[in-house]
Amino acid sequence: MAESVTEDVEESGETSAGEGGLSEAQTEVLERCLHALKHAKNDSHTLAALLMITRLCPASQLDKPTLRRIFEAVGLNLPARLLVTATRGGSGSESSGLAPDELLSLGTALLAALCTDPEVAHRPQLLSTVPVLLQILSRGTGPHRHEGNAEEGRPGNSESRPAEQKGDGNVQSSPESFSKIDKGIAADCYQVLSSICSLPLGADHLLNRGAVRALCQTVEQNQTLSHEKGVPLLGCLLSGKTKEKAWSRHPAELLALLGRLTGEFCRAAEQERLDSCGTLARFLPPGDAPVDGERLREVCGRIWGVLRPMLQSKLTPGQVGPALVLAACLLDVCGWEGAGPPKFCCLLVNRACVEVRMGLEEPPGSRVGPETQDTLTGCYRIMEAAMEQACVTGSMETTGTTGTGQTPAQSSVSGLSLQQSRQVLGVLQEAFSAVIYHLQQVEERRFSEPFVLASFRSLCSWLAEETSCLKEEVTALLPFLVGFCRSHVSDGEGTELCDWLEHMAVDGGKEPLRYLLPALCHLSAEDAPRKALLSLDAPRLLVGFLRRSWSRLKEAPSAQRDPGLETTCSALLNFTVTEPQRVRSDPCFRDLETLLSEALPVVMHKPALLVLAANFCTLALMMGRLRTKTDSVDSAQRRLFSCCLRFLRGALTSGGGSGPAAVSPAWAGAWDEAAELWRLSLQALGGCARSQPWVVSLVRDEGWLKHTLATLGQSTAPPDDDTRHALQEALCAVAEQCPVCKQEIHKAMKSDQGGLGAMSVLRRLVSVK
Repeated sequence: MAESVTEDVEESGETSAGEGGLSEAQTEVLERCLHALKHAKNDSHTLAALLMITRLCPASQLDKPTLRRIFEAVGLNLPARLLVTATRGGSGSESSGLAPDELLSLGTALLAALCTDPEVAHRPQLLSTVPVLLQILSRGTGPHRHEGNAEEGRPGNSESRPAEQKGDGNVQSSPESFSKIDKGIAADCYQVLSSICSLPLGADHLLNRGAVRALCQTVEQNQTLSHEKGVPLLGCLLSGKTKEKAWSRHPAELLALLGRLTGEFCRAAEQERLDSCGTLARFLPPGDAPVDGERLREVCGRIWGVLRPMLQSKLTPGQVGPALVLAACLLDVCGWEGAGPPKFCCLLVNRACVEVRMGLEEPPGSRVGPETQDTLTGCYRIMEAAMEQACVTGSMETTGTTGTGQTPAQSSVSGLSLQQSRQVLGVLQEAFSAVIYHLQQVEERRFSEPFVLASFRSLCSWLAEETSCLKEEVTALLPFLVGFCRSHVSDGEGTELCDWLEHMAVDGGKEPLRYLLPALCHLSAEDAPRKALLSLDAPRLLVGFLRRSWSRLKEAPSAQRDPGLETTCSALLNFTVTEPQRVRSDPCFRDLETLLSEALPVVMHKPALLVLAANFCTLALMMGRLRTKTDSVDSAQRRLFSCCLRFLRGALTSGGGSGPAAVSPAWAGAWDEAAELWRLSLQALGGCARSQPWVVSLVRDEGWLKHTLATLGQSTAPPDDDTRHALQEALCAVAEQCPVCKQEIHKAMKSDQGGLGAMSVLRRLVSVK
């Protein structure tokens, strides 16, 4: 019983009991109607009672208990039947004496009233009306109507003319294919759909019933309330976790809609543009949407064309926020391409950084308001994008070349000059200093707040690229960073944080530690930060992350590379190399060995995970070299070392006597990333051979020594000097610890003047002249 149906409420002659209540006369009539509903013998009696209610009792004056009584008396089947009867185009007089439009008005009004109760809104009977409601909104109430097809709940219309293509790329249906609908009916339809959308799984229900296609059509045809109600409803469907689904299913329709909204944005007056920035941002696709790239770039270029002068003008704090958020969304979609000249890009970054400083550099105890949080979250994304571009230019400044032999007067990626890049990095440092200051004030009870995660993520993106600036401040913040990660290790579905991650289209499966991993890899290599991390028991946190990630990886249907696992191994390797006593005493490193003994035998046989296997192998051997002869050795550790030896020997293949040894085909694709790990593993293998005699017997039993001698003996040289040094170190250690191995190496070197002959230190050790 939407208000639109009750505009012609008859005067009852009594004074109203007040807003939100009923007069005595209305209450008396309502009770009689409810009695009639309860004892109705057929649909005609039911409809008569309902019509009385709609005319005398506005929906705004009916409370939930009354609506529940109406629902119990009528149910959802009747309004659903009314809609079906009306949309089939048949005469309602056969059963009720009402015309189709009256049936629609009554049916949609009933649904609109009943769905205000969440317990009713999720009923299957109500959800089944969604395709009919979408048909009404997109097709109108003209005589062309008939039953829709079942596919995705889309209304069918075989009699309509084919859609015509407009010059701007939008699809325009012919005028005969739809008719305007009554404003009240449209409002009721949108009320029902909006109520469903607000349910926990409501957006998915609407998406699966063809809502995106139908609503796009209503906007395209400028149907009744399509802009006032349809566009906001589409915006809800294009937010959070349903965004990617919607774009993957309906890329053409949504891109056409984006083009239409962009045209309206460009033609609007200045204040209207400012007001619609937030709306337009919702309709930009996710980065991996299967859309026409050229068309998307053209649309984004038009938006930038309007947005640039807006951001270059004086804006109030309430105006600059939505404009910066829209700019951030454009960067998410197309990067800096089309943003404008370098001078504007610097201006954009500067404005974002100024907003961050103004929003965060408040006295301790101050809270950032919701609107400011939304603005700053957009500014963070601009800052993250700027970091990537400025660091590209900065790295070329360090090397003095672009990689093509040309001097880096301009960055080919962002167009920033070196001076502009330095300026950008300067303002970014000031902004991230404000982020550090803000996070220092955050208490543990606020760790679940979404904005805290947004600030954390942004700072991590900076730390991943830049750890030399603000080193003392960053080290002082490590207790917060590690504590924040640890507090979210066990967060599950349905938390405020997970809900926000979905709303922001961020992978909810990414625990916060994943964002900090690159920074931990850098910081664990430096003395002061590493000591702080050890005091916070960071290695245990990393080992726990590695185990959880490995559990997910081994259960996945196909092996896919996860850089987070590799970065975690790098950080743990830093601790292993620099803190031997901690590795020997901390039980978490024993847990790590157990994990490696479980995982390496699996990943070493998966080509996509070769770099991860190299990390596992290196970690295992680097920890193994720290054991002494008196340490006990169990069967699990022997199996782990056996796997390491089999894995290492697969890296090289012989040159066939006519050329140097080569990287094997299995390793060739990943050699650039795995080569240094492989060499480090060989050095660690030498250390293991010297500290634990039992390792030497494995070197022979697993065939590593035989394979290595044969490969080098059949080649003119090792692949490169670094590989030669690593192999020589491992072979020397084996020869020192095992007379039998030394004799085998001596025999092989006597007949070889190629790969083995180039190892002068090994020749002297085994007395080959």
